[in-house]
Amino acid sequence: MQDSSRKALLYSGVLCAGIGPLLYYLIQKGFTRTEYYQMALEQLHGHPEALEALGLPLRVHHLPMLSRDYLVDIADARLKIPISGPKAKGHLLTRSTRSAPFQRWNLQEVVLELKDGQRIPVFTHSEEGK
Repeated sequence: MQDSSRKALLYSGVLCAGIGPLLYYLIQKGFTRTEYYQMALEQLHGHPEALEALGLPLRVHHLPMLSRDYLVDIADARLKIPISGPKAKGHLLTRSTRSAPFQRWNLQEVVLELKDGQRIPVFTHSEEGK
């Protein structure tokens, strides 16, 4: 009886240790597929000054899940996406809104904030018509 209890405890511990990283990975994957995340990265890839500052190839890092820099609710999405290149590191600050649930997201602003404090405006809503 003792031996089977130990095995059950061991298997439970291994299962719990494996579920945590799996959930973290799935949440990260879910974020990268969202419309507001993809639109921000598309704007970055189309901005020569930002690409020059970071250098190519770009590396997009995982979002720290417990950070206060992230807000996603029914109508607003604000992200601080860690990003780096061979020349510099920084964050892509994004803001998106939508008028109602299940509507398309509208990108409002994307700013590249480099570690040295330089801020490069990548996109603002007023530029959408250009």
